[in-house]
Amino acid sequence: MRRTRADTDASHRKISRRAALLGGAQLLFIGGLAARMRYLQVDQADQFRLLAEENRINIRLIPPARGEVFDRNGKRLAQNVPSYRIVLVREDAGNIDDVLARLGRLVTLDEDDIERALAEMKRSAPFLPVTVAENVGWNDLSRVSVNAPALPGITPEVGLTRVYPQGSDFAHVLGYVGPVSDYDLSKLEDPDQLLRIPRFQIGKVGVEAKEEARLRGKAGAKRVEVNATGRVMRELDRQEGHAGSDLQLTIDADLQNYVQARLDGESASAVVIDCETGDLVACSSAPTFDPNLFVRGISVADYRALTDNKYRPLANKSVQGTYPPGSTFKMMTAMAALEERLMRPDDTVYCPGHLEVSGRRFHCWKRAGHGWVDLQQSLKQSCDVYYYDLALKVGIEKISAMAERFGLGIRHDLPMSAVAGGLAPTKDWKAATYGEPWVIGDTVNSSIGQGFTLTSPLQLAVMTARLATGRAVTPRLIKSIDGVEQPSGAGESLGMNENNLRKMRRGMFDVVNDRRGTAYGSRIISETLRMAGKTGTSQVRNITAAERRAGVIRNSDLPWERRDHALFVNFAPFDAPKYAVSVVVEHGGGGSSAAAPVARDITLQALFGGAPPLEVYPPKDRDRVAEQQDRLRNTRPQADVDGKDQA
Repeated sequence: MRRTRADTDASHRKISRRAALLGGAQLLFIGGLAARMRYLQVDQADQFRLLAEENRINIRLIPPARGEVFDRNGKRLAQNVPSYRIVLVREDAGNIDDVLARLGRLVTLDEDDIERALAEMKRSAPFLPVTVAENVGWNDLSRVSVNAPALPGITPEVGLTRVYPQGSDFAHVLGYVGPVSDYDLSKLEDPDQLLRIPRFQIGKVGVEAKEEARLRGKAGAKRVEVNATGRVMRELDRQEGHAGSDLQLTIDADLQNYVQARLDGESASAVVIDCETGDLVACSSAPTFDPNLFVRGISVADYRALTDNKYRPLANKSVQGTYPPGSTFKMMTAMAALEERLMRPDDTVYCPGHLEVSGRRFHCWKRAGHGWVDLQQSLKQSCDVYYYDLALKVGIEKISAMAERFGLGIRHDLPMSAVAGGLAPTKDWKAATYGEPWVIGDTVNSSIGQGFTLTSPLQLAVMTARLATGRAVTPRLIKSIDGVEQPSGAGESLGMNENNLRKMRRGMFDVVNDRRGTAYGSRIISETLRMAGKTGTSQVRNITAAERRAGVIRNSDLPWERRDHALFVNFAPFDAPKYAVSVVVEHGGGGSSAAAPVARDITLQALFGGAPPLEVYPPKDRDRVAEQQDRLRNTRPQADVDGKDQA
């Protein structure tokens, strides 16, 4: 049917009205949307910015696992064990007092720990976690975890803490770790951000401090989303750090334990060095202390007990202590004279018990004198006058130069704290130090290891190893790093006349094995294990002329601190030197009575890798040694937590 014009106009009007209505509705919707967008983006911008801030991303450091330390046989000396703690982030906690009060209703908090935590918060960045409670039990940790939504800023964590399973045996070698202090940070130009984490532990002394860079490792990082209350909503990603390097020391833990037990009750030190490699297989100082006490903070009472002890347990006497070497130095004076061809081994000197030099009388230890003695006899009987005479021919410069060639008067590079350099004095040294000229009496005193001459037990062991081998043996403490073997300390030839060295060794052999030798009572019976050595006694007081006329006071009649130091050095076996040993007993009296028996026992323990058979001891000593072995067995520390571990 054909539409009329009127119908068409009516249809157009209807469509136009609908289009107008639809367009109006669209405009209204768009306008409302624009108004809403303006309201959200302009009027409410601050509010939404705040809400966005309340759910934000934090980057937190992940402390790496500290490298562990092992002995030469793979036994753990320093290890990490799990430790539960509760930490608080200040900027996430809001009202800190309120949060701590709520936490205190769940777990027992120590007042000192709270005060320390509050002090750390004041000086730390607000986003750094601060430890509120350490070493909490599993039940306490669980309660905190369950109530985490009501504890803003509080996070329970599982960390690692340092433990020394060998206890006091390695205190002076390993040292210990402790929380980073302001003093520690002040020594660094650009400290690692890890060190700014409150109570982060670093090495304080010993290997722990000297090898800190290797042991610490590299931190990791994680990105976490936290809400306004500080609660972690989720972990976005994580980049693991790198654990510290594992170190293997040259020390034998079993021998170290024996040496510490053998020195018990004395203020003493002992060093055992492998003549072939320079490895320090034992390095002991007595008395010692438990390094575990320092890890979490030692108590005032415990620390005072250590500092008030006259035997100085905190001092590492084996490398830090310096002493006049006494007669153990005589080999240096003799070697200087032999190498300069100023004497022959069979030349003799008459000893009447003293020598007059520039109007002053220098006495021999034997008041009646030794009569005519040559080099070998002078060592065997430790005649002082023989070396006074040599010193006048040689002079201090050559004597000191020879001492340095044998490792005395120089600081050996070892990763231990306060390694002493000792002193091989010269004329220039005295002029620079005291502003006084060197006099001939100074040379005479130095020839027998008195006067200005100072050495450490470590240096004496190095000297003995060099005498035994003729090589520049260098002490080594780190055997391997992450399984990579470190350079040997075997050393090259000293370039000495071998005949002269043989004369020194033969004289040292007679010291121990000849009936007139000063250390004959400490000999080894076995033909294949015989040792060579030298006794030493160094004075710590002046003996007046009046006292000499009346009779020198015996050490046993003097107060402990005025008695002579006792020293002994040796190597064994004589024909194929394996170990060199030095022992110093502070104020022990005579070297032959106080130091030589200890050195002999240590040497045999090293050679046998354990308790030696009684047959290698002189018959008169066997009952005493048997009782001693039984007693020392009971002093061994408990086994490692994980048993004998392999490095």
